Amino acid sequence: MNLIYTILGTPLGWIIWAIYQVIHSYGWSLIIFTIILRLVQVPFAIKQQKSSARMGALQPKMAEINKKYANNPQKRQEELMKLQQEYGYNPMSGCLPMAIPFIILFGMIDVVYKPLTHILHLSSDVIQQAADIIGNTGNMMTQQLSIISQVQASGGAEKFAALGPDVIEKIQNLDLNFLGINLGSVPLEQIQQGIIFPLILLPVLAGVFSFLQMFVSMKMNPMSMEAAGGAGCSMKVMMYIMPIFSIWITCTVPAGVGSYWIISYLIGLVQVIVLNKFYNPKRLREEAKAEMEAKRKSKKTTIKEEIKIDGETVVKEKQVSQKEWNRQRLAAARKADAEKYGEEYIDVTDDDLLS
Repeated sequence: MNLIYTILGTPLGWIIWAIYQVIHSYGWSLIIFTIILRLVQVPFAIKQQKSSARMGALQPKMAEINKKYANNPQKRQEELMKLQQEYGYNPMSGCLPMAIPFIILFGMIDVVYKPLTHILHLSSDVIQQAADIIGNTGNMMTQQLSIISQVQASGGAEKFAALGPDVIEKIQNLDLNFLGINLGSVPLEQIQQGIIFPLILLPVLAGVFSFLQMFVSMKMNPMSMEAAGGAGCSMKVMMYIMPIFSIWITCTVPAGVGSYWIISYLIGLVQVIVLNKFYNPKRLREEAKAEMEAKRKSKKTTIKEEIKIDGETVVKEKQVSQKEWNRQRLAAARKADAEKYGEEYIDVTDDDLLS
C-alpha cells in the first residue's frame, strides 16, 4: 500500500513543492493545489455530464429491452450491447471522472504525511537518520510528522544536531499551522486527548459539504436519477453514506488531507451549479437524442443487388446508409403491394421515412 501512496504522491508532491516555493505557506499551498486540481478535472466533469445525458436519452430503449428479455439475461445483455454500439454510447465513459478524486486522495495522503520528502526535498538518508534518532518503530506513515514535531520542540536542535544546522533550520521553518490548525495533526487522535476544537470542524465540514454536493447535483439534475432506473435508490443511499465516509476519512488522516477533502467538496459544489447552468442536463439530453439518431441513420448497411454484366446476372454488395436502406425496403414493399392489388406505385419521399 505504501508503494501505491508513493507512486501517486510523487507527482502531486512536485506540484505542491512548486507552489510552496512561491508563496512559502503550507496551508495556502494546499488550497491553491486543490483549486488547480479541480480546474484540471473540469473537462472530465463536462464529459461525465454529457455521458449522463446520453444515458438518459437511451433509457427508454433500454427499459424496453429489459422488459422484453426479463427472463433471458444473456439475450438482454446482448441486445443492450447492440443498442449501445448502434448509438455510439460507451457506459464506461463516465467512470473516470468518478475515480479521479479518489486516486488523488491517495496521493494527497502521501504528500501530507511526508512533508520532509515532498516539501523540503530532504534525502531518504537524512530522513532515515532523523528516524533513527527518534527511534520511531511505530507507524511508518507518521514518521516524518513525528520528526518535524520533535525538531520544532524545545531542545530539538540539540537532539538532532547530527543532521546539521541547515537541515534543522529547514525543518524548524516549516510551519504546518494554518488558521489555528496544525495540518499535520490527526483529528481523531487530538479528540481522544481531549483537544476537540478547532479540529472537530474538519470532519463536520467534510460531511456537510459532501452531502450538499450530492444533494444539489441530484436536485439540479433529476433526469440522472431517471436515467439510473433501479440504481436511483442506490444513488440516494450514497447521498447519506458518502458524508459518513468523508467524516471518517477526515477524522483518521492528518488535517492537511481533511482540508483538501473539504475544499475539494466546496469547489465541487460550485462546479455542479456552474455546469448545470452552462451544460443544462435537459438540453444535453435532447442534443444527445438528436446526435444518436443521426449516427444511427448514417450507419452503413451492406445490401446485395443484382446487375447485368454482358448479359449475365451478377450479385454485388454495397454499403448504403440506414436511411437509404429504409427507403429501399419501403419502396420494395410498395411495389409489391401495387403489383398485388393493381394500384399505382408512389415513390418514397423523405416525409415517408419520418413517419
